[in-house]
Amino acid sequence: MTTKLPQLILKPGKEKPIKNFHHWIFSGAIKQFPKEAKDGDFVSVYGSNGELLGSAYINRKTSITARMVSFDNTEPIDSIVSHMDKAIAVRNNFFDDTQTNAFRLINSEGDGIPGLVVDKYDDVIVVQITTLGIEKIKADIVDYLVNKLKPICIYERSDMPSRREEGLKNQVGLLYGEGVKEKAIKEYGALFKVDFVDSQKTGFFLDQREMRQQVKKLAKNKKVLNCFSYTGGFSVMAGIGGAQKVDSVDISDPAIELAKENFCLNDLDIKHNSFIVEDVFEFLRKDSVKNIYDFIILDPPAFAKKRGDIVKACRGYKDINRLALQNIQSSGILITSSCSYYVDEKLFQQVVFEAAVEAKRSVRIIDKHHYAPDHPINIFHPEGNYLKSLVLWVE
Repeated sequence: MTTKLPQLILKPGKEKPIKNFHHWIFSGAIKQFPKEAKDGDFVSVYGSNGELLGSAYINRKTSITARMVSFDNTEPIDSIVSHMDKAIAVRNNFFDDTQTNAFRLINSEGDGIPGLVVDKYDDVIVVQITTLGIEKIKADIVDYLVNKLKPICIYERSDMPSRREEGLKNQVGLLYGEGVKEKAIKEYGALFKVDFVDSQKTGFFLDQREMRQQVKKLAKNKKVLNCFSYTGGFSVMAGIGGAQKVDSVDISDPAIELAKENFCLNDLDIKHNSFIVEDVFEFLRKDSVKNIYDFIILDPPAFAKKRGDIVKACRGYKDINRLALQNIQSSGILITSSCSYYVDEKLFQQVVFEAAVEAKRSVRIIDKHHYAPDHPINIFHPEGNYLKSLVLWVE
């Protein structure tokens, strides 16, 4: 490392996670903080014995006080650029733009760059920045993406609760080029309109791509209920897969309207299928929905946005799964998902078990979540495994 960076020194015995290529350093692991370093700056990270372990950016405001960007003597910016190059090269191995032109290019720690998410929607790029360290080099990242990918525009959708802990305000808007509000993207040949201005996440739930393919395979001749349907990703794939009927339920009127447009884009009959603006919990409590559906999909928003939400979130997951299990026909399929990071796979399965007991239904797991290759989980950073899905056979 040619640049002289301020030195952060770990306590004795706290080097092991870093030597195992884990990106996070908690405040309790730090022996000596460099006084001259400001929050968001890069520092060199040393073990208690003076061994250089790599470089990180810091933020004293957060419990994760430093996040590693290199595990050797590579300059921090050079390491980040190298990780971006490798991440984009990996995606080029998996996606054919003629069939699927919307996918995640950079997946935070999964691609070695904590705090940075970059999604590609054809020739539009959307970035999410969750940490102060990445915020400080945002201009460099935008320059890199412009030169590397030649997009028509770059949007920022940095509006996550985690930014508050970092001392950051939400940032949403155009970073580069002439903005386009909407664009039709391709996913395995299907078409979806994405709204970049008024949307959730970066515009579309790219992380559920492979599960949408599972729905397509399982939906033939089924009466499908897609709960928390948003803009109809699962609904469209069920329709393409030959579902007898698809009902989409979401509390957002604009999302339901976009779901209708997505049906039309794929030559699916919107008159034969239903689009319902309603709270899913209330919808599933209606007597009129009992034994109507033999395929139900539950993909709710994260119920646990912080650790303190776990108990409340588990009550919500149990309630919604119990309602679905009580309503589904015998020999039906339930796909249930959780994107709550704080509710891990084991806990989520326990909650679904409790829901099955209360619903008095016989339930078997026939499949689990299929990961999209553009959402890699760094084997050294298992905390990136936030999305869980169970495919259940219900008697």
